[in-house]
This record gives sequence, structure tokens and C-alpha cells, in this order.
Amino acid sequence: MKIAIGTDHNGTEIKKEIKTYLKNKDYEIIDVSEHNSAFDDYPEYAFKVGELVANKEATFGILICGTGIGMSIAANKVKGIRCAHVTNTSEAILSRQHNNANIIALGANGNKVNDLIKIIDLFINTGFKNEERHVRRNSQILEYENK
Repeated sequence: MKIAIGTDHNGTEIKKEIKTYLKNKDYEIIDVSEHNSAFDDYPEYAFKVGELVANKEATFGILICGTGIGMSIAANKVKGIRCAHVTNTSEAILSRQHNNANIIALGANGNKVNDLIKIIDLFINTGFKNEERHVRRNSQILEYENK
């Protein structure tokens, strides 16, 4: 499985640990923000990860900025992306089961890397509940997006 990851300067150190963890689990990592600086702009990385996932060059995306909010807003501008700003394990599970999210956006500020890894694991390993109500709702979103 290929996972695209992008962070602004706020997530650089956490990203290193997450990448090591995921590589040890035999995931292939595409890092779109290897050369972070204090002057980087998060939309650039969110768009790159979004395009990789939308074009099926990556199965999932992980975005990290200070809060995760800016990254999620930017990523959701890419057609075909369902990026969930997730703050806990329940949201990680539900974003996959109910919303079939394909990118997770996380906040670096005030979070421990081990907690973020738990959230990422749940996100990656939870499947979409192919129940009629979830399919219907996701179809409504896709239909609106394709207008």
C-alpha cells in the first residue's frame, strides 16, 4: 500500500517518526514535503497529496499542520478527495466507516506522536461500511462535486 504524506513546518518532526513507523509496517511512503522550511505554505502539500490520492497513485493520504484544519480545507478542494480532520480514534474509525475518507488531516500542536500513530493505524485499517445509508450519502456528495 502506498501512503502519501505532507506536512508544513509544524509537522516536520512528527512526520519523521510516523514515516519510520509506517515503513516498518511495510507501507510505501510518498513524502511530498521532504524539504520543509519555516516559510512553507500548507496548501501546496495538501494539493499534492490530494492529487496523488485522487489519481490513485497513493491509497491514502496523511496531512499534518498545526491544527489539521487548514490542510483539510485545502485537500478537500481536490476533486475526488474526502479529507477528514480527525482529532481522536472514534473520528478516525467513523471517517472511514461512514464517510469513506481517503485522506486524514491531523494537528501537530499539543499531540503526542504515539497518539497520532494510533489514529493513523485505525484510519488505514478501517473499511467503509457499505451500508445503503452511507453509500447514498457519499453518492450525494459525489454528485454535488461533479456538478
